[in-house]
Amino acid sequence: MTSSNTPSSPLNAIADQALGFADAPAQAAVVAAPEAVAAEAAAPTGPSFASLGLSADVVSALTAAGYQNPTPVQQRAIPAGIAGRDLMVSSPTGSGKTAAFMLPAIERFSQLQKAQASQPREPRPADGARTRRPQPVARPTMLVLTPTRELAMQVTTAAATYGKHLKRLRTVSILGGVAYGQQLMLLAKNPEILVATPGRLIDHLERGRIDLSQLQILVLDEADRMLDMGFIEDIETIVAATPASRQTMLFSATLDGKISSLTGRLLKDPERIEIVQRLEQRTNIAQTVHYVDDRDHKDRLLDHLLRDEGLDQAIVFTATKMDADQLAGRLADAGFESAALHGDLPQGARNRTIKALRERRVRVLVATDVAARGIDIPGITHVFNYDLPKFAEDYVHRIGRTGRAGRSGIAAVSYTHLKKRRHNGVKKGIRARWKG
Repeated sequence: MTSSNTPSSPLNAIADQALGFADAPAQAAVVAAPEAVAAEAAAPTGPSFASLGLSADVVSALTAAGYQNPTPVQQRAIPAGIAGRDLMVSSPTGSGKTAAFMLPAIERFSQLQKAQASQPREPRPADGARTRRPQPVARPTMLVLTPTRELAMQVTTAAATYGKHLKRLRTVSILGGVAYGQQLMLLAKNPEILVATPGRLIDHLERGRIDLSQLQILVLDEADRMLDMGFIEDIETIVAATPASRQTMLFSATLDGKISSLTGRLLKDPERIEIVQRLEQRTNIAQTVHYVDDRDHKDRLLDHLLRDEGLDQAIVFTATKMDADQLAGRLADAGFESAALHGDLPQGARNRTIKALRERRVRVLVATDVAARGIDIPGITHVFNYDLPKFAEDYVHRIGRTGRAGRSGIAAVSYTHLKKRRHNGVKKGIRARWKG
C-alpha cells in the first residue's frame, strides 16, 4: 500500500530605515497593518537572498553554506523581519523556518555593527579609575526559545553559519542536561544571541545570571510544541522579563487554538504568514504502509527495509524510550551502525549521538518524537515509523526528517491489523490518499 507524494534603540533605527521612516517625525511613524499573507509552498521562482534585503556578507555566508534561493517562507519573513515587524508564521517542516527568523536578525546585527564602526570609540578609563568587575550577567539582544535541546543546538549552529562574517556575534545555547558551571562560563562572555529551552532559562533568570531587560528580538520556535509540553507558564514568565518594545517572531505548525490566544498577548500588530502545503503534495517523499502480523514480523520487515541499497541514513521512530533503546540494541546486534536518541539520555550522550549521525558513523538512528524534533541531516534518505504517532502533526514532523531542501526521501509505516483503527485516525488527520 503506497501513497503518492518605548525606548529607541540602534536596532529600532535600522527597522525604521527599512520601513522608510528614517527621515520622518517620530509621531508619523505609523503604518497600517497589512492583510494576512498566505502562499503555496511552491519552488521559489524569482527573489534572491540579496533582493530580500540581506547584505553582501550575509549572502556570502549563505552561498558558502550551499544556499541557492530563498524558500517561500523566507521570501515572506526576511523582509518583514528586517523591518522590525512582529511575525506569526505557520510553515511546513523542512521549509527553512530557522533561516526565516535568524537571517533577518543576523542582518540587523550586521547593520548595527557597521553603524557602530563609523562612531568614534569611547576612551578607556585610566588605571586609577578601574574598579573590581562585578559578577558577570548576560544581557542578550536576541533570545530564541525552543522546545527541545536538539532544536536549540540546530538553531545555534545556524546562527554561527549565517553570521560567520560578522566581527562579533556570539551565540550561546542554554539547555537542560548541561552542567551549570559550563553554562556560566559561556554566559560570562555576554553573548548577543541566546538560544534556550524554557526550563533552564528560568533557572538562570532566577539566579540572576541572565538579564533580559535589554532584549530587542524574541523568537518562539515551534511554539505549538512548547505549549503541548506544558511550557506556557514558563513562556509568560520569560516574556514578562523582556521590554515591551521588543520585536517578537512566533513560528508554529498551526496558528489556531491555544496559539491564537498566546499571539494576542505577546505580539503587536503582527504580520501573519501562512505557507500552505498539504502532505499529499510532498511528491519528493514516497510514503508506504506495511501491514504486519506481530512484533517479530515487524522486526523482520524493518531488517529487510534497512538493507535497501538506496538507503544512506535512516531514522526509526518508536513510541517509548525503552523501545528505542531495545530496538537500537537489536539492530546493532544485527550488524547495523545504530544508536538510540531520547530524553532520558544525558546531554553529552545526545550530543555525541547527533555528532556521530552527522559524521555518518551512525547510519540508523532510533528515536522518540521529541528527541528527534529539529534534526536536520542531509543524508537521511529513509524514515521508518516503527510505532504509529499519536497525532497527525507528529507524523508530518517525522517524515519531514527526510526529503529536506527538495531532496527525495522514503517514509514507511508498519503496523498490525489490531492498530488499524488508530492508523485510520492518523490517516484522516494528515489527509493522505492511501491506495491499495
